[in-house]
Amino acid sequence: MRLRNVTGSREMIAGSEYVVHEPELIKGKWQEEFGNGYPIRLEIGMGKGKFLMELARSNPQINFIGIEKYSTVLLRAVQKMEQEPLPNIRLIRMDAEYITEVFSADEIDRIYLNFSDPWPKDRHASRRLPSRQFLARYAQILKRDGVIEFKTDNTELFAFAEEEIEGSSVWKMVQITHDLHADEEMKKDNVMTEYEERFSSMGNPIHKYILQKL
Repeated sequence: MRLRNVTGSREMIAGSEYVVHEPELIKGKWQEEFGNGYPIRLEIGMGKGKFLMELARSNPQINFIGIEKYSTVLLRAVQKMEQEPLPNIRLIRMDAEYITEVFSADEIDRIYLNFSDPWPKDRHASRRLPSRQFLARYAQILKRDGVIEFKTDNTELFAFAEEEIEGSSVWKMVQITHDLHADEEMKKDNVMTEYEERFSSMGNPIHKYILQKL
């Protein structure tokens, strides 16, 4: 994906009330940040915010945090929030590699990975968000029985993701499909991202799995 640079995007994000600028200071205190005891769900690589905002709008008794490392992309989500402020969303500009520095053990209820960068070169496998290296990080912050939902149209990335949990004593596969929109059970309540709308309209099947932490 080629990103069009937006001049001043970092400065605009730095001035936004919807972005948490020092998230490491809130580690272990995210429910205090939201001012309630509701469960917290995390989208890693949230893009322009469509998926996260639709979930937050439909689930006011759940708190949502969106992580995005590209300022140019995160700015679009900030602009959406300015048009429609949602009290149960917080945004963070950061690399997902550092999530254990921002969230404490058992602090997160669910993690969403939507159309993540496939990092196709073998030497970059550890950077893939469904890799075993990232799964180890997720296990540290998810509650017991916490869930990961992963969607992609990339067949090679999904095959890799399946291999990463083979024989795992930490994760249990709850549901899996290689054609989400043809799966009557798994497509219930499915919220589409911008990428999902585009790829599915082109006839690309969407792969999805749901993992649960043991």
